[in-house]
Parts: sequence; structure tokens; C-alpha cells
Amino acid sequence: MDRTERFYRIQRLLENRRAVSREDMLGDLGVSRATLKRDLAYLRDRMQVPIEWDRGRGGYFLDVQPGGERAWQLPGLWFSAEEVQALLTMEQLLERLQPGLLAQQVRPLRERIRRILGTGDFTAEEVSRRIRILPMGARTVTPAHFQAIASALLSRRRLRIRHHRRSTGETLERQVSPQRLVHYRDNWYLDAWCHMRRALRTFAVDAIGEVRVLERAAREVDEAKLEATFTGGYGIFAGAPAQTAVLRFDPVRARWVSRETWHPQQEGHFELDGAWILEVPYSDASELVMDILRHGEHVEVLAPAMLRRLVRDGLGRALARYDNGGS
Repeated sequence: MDRTERFYRIQRLLENRRAVSREDMLGDLGVSRATLKRDLAYLRDRMQVPIEWDRGRGGYFLDVQPGGERAWQLPGLWFSAEEVQALLTMEQLLERLQPGLLAQQVRPLRERIRRILGTGDFTAEEVSRRIRILPMGARTVTPAHFQAIASALLSRRRLRIRHHRRSTGETLERQVSPQRLVHYRDNWYLDAWCHMRRALRTFAVDAIGEVRVLERAAREVDEAKLEATFTGGYGIFAGAPAQTAVLRFDPVRARWVSRETWHPQQEGHFELDGAWILEVPYSDASELVMDILRHGEHVEVLAPAMLRRLVRDGLGRALARYDNGGS
């Protein structure tokens, strides 16, 4: 019987009886006195299970008031892949946060996550050492800017920002009403109402050079409008889907891509030769083109014609670099 199973046996014994003697526990669990002592200490200290000893009752009992809610939760036998990823990602995100706006609130949250990670038969340190989440392409965010944005977002105040547009190289000043912060592909983005453009826009937080919190109240945008604007497009680019990309991945690459999620409303099917046909809605093709190009010769754009030309031209320019300077 492993430790997790013993924990559940101890809980059942305590819940089904007024009190459980040490001898009954030892006989039911088949462990030594030292092991039982360690298990009970772990349940009290790490899992906050209110186990008490009472000489008058003649054993251990749960110190729960009548009608009171159970404030503890025993570990599952193990976490699913999604649960491990979520816990480790959150723990590592919290670890990378700079001290500031949420320091006091974040510390107990991170400690709680580490306790959850360590509730199985392994410590949180062993889980973190053996299972890793590797961020790729994360760009540095100025802590003071992030704190100002988060403060305005939560207090519902406007911001004045200076934002660098990488596509053109220009720096623009905007007054915006922050709506939400989004962590996407290891980077932070601000969804906001731009008062100059009178429309919703997304700003990369690392590209914001100056931030000032204003006294004016932020404009509220309906949640349904936010979802329609920011969720329909492909990747981080906003906009309602305007077209559908039809992509054909060869049988080799299909083994991977057929299990990937590119868009919540995607559709896909296999052809007789094992190729994978993927249909993806999009509004702005910028990020979609980058994702297509990374698959090189293993993918072909079947439609629409404009997207096919964009990918073909991108491949042509890449090839020209090698033709002009290679052997």
C-alpha cells in the first residue's frame, strides 16, 4: 500500500468512527508506529487535515464542528498531463513575477501551488526538477510598466501609453481603456479600447515604452464584444474570421499536426494517402503565415489564393537569400 492510499484509508477510518485507536490504525494500515506518526504529521501539517488525539475518546478523531465544511482535500492518485502543465506553468509564472503590485498576494498562492504539487508520493521539488515547462521566445517586460497596467486594469482606470509598432518602426502615443491582460505564447498582451481609433486593439506589453495611469474611468466593453473581436481571429490578431485557410500536410507531418489545435473552430480530416487536411478560420494572415512557413515543404496551402501567394512569396524570398549568398 503506497502513501497516497494510506492517506485515504486514514481519512475513511476517521470519518466513519467517533474515534480510532492507534492499534486499530496500525492493524488496518499494516505499518509501523514510526510510519503512522509520519503519515499523521504530514496530513496535519501539509494537508491541513484537523486530526486530534483525545484520551477520553480513546483515539484519534477529526476536529470538525457540526455542520462545518471540510477545509482540506487529499491528493489524487496522480495528476493528468493537463493538470501538471497548469500547475507547473502557474508556479513558474509566479516565480518570474517581479516584486511589486501583487507580491503579498502571490506569495501564499505560490506556496499553495507547491503544496498541491507535493501532495502525491513525490515532493514539489522533485516534480519541478523532473517535469519542466520550457518557455520559448519570451520577451522581457519592464516590471514597473506591467504593474501600472495591472493596477489600471483592476481599478478600471485609463492609461496613456507609448507603444512601439515593430511592423513600421514608429512609436505611437495612445490613451486606452484596458480590458484584460493575456499571456500568449510566453508573452503578455494588453487588450484595450483605443480612444483615438475608437476600436479595440491589442498591444504587446514588452513594446510599451511609457505608461501613465490616468484618473479618468476606463470605458467598459461588453464581454460578448471582447470575445467576438479577440477570439475569432487566428492567434493574437483580432477580428472576426473573414476567410478559411485550407492546408494539406503530408503523411509524415500529419502524424503531429492532426493532434494539434490551431484554432477553436478548426476542422480536419485524413485523406486516403494519410495526408491531413486542416481548415482554419482567420482574419489577419500574419501569424498564420509564420506558422505555415515553419512546416516548410511538408505543407501546401490549397486555399484561399491570396494566402497561397503570401506563403509562396515568403518561401521565394527565403530561397533568394540562400541563392544570393550560398554555394
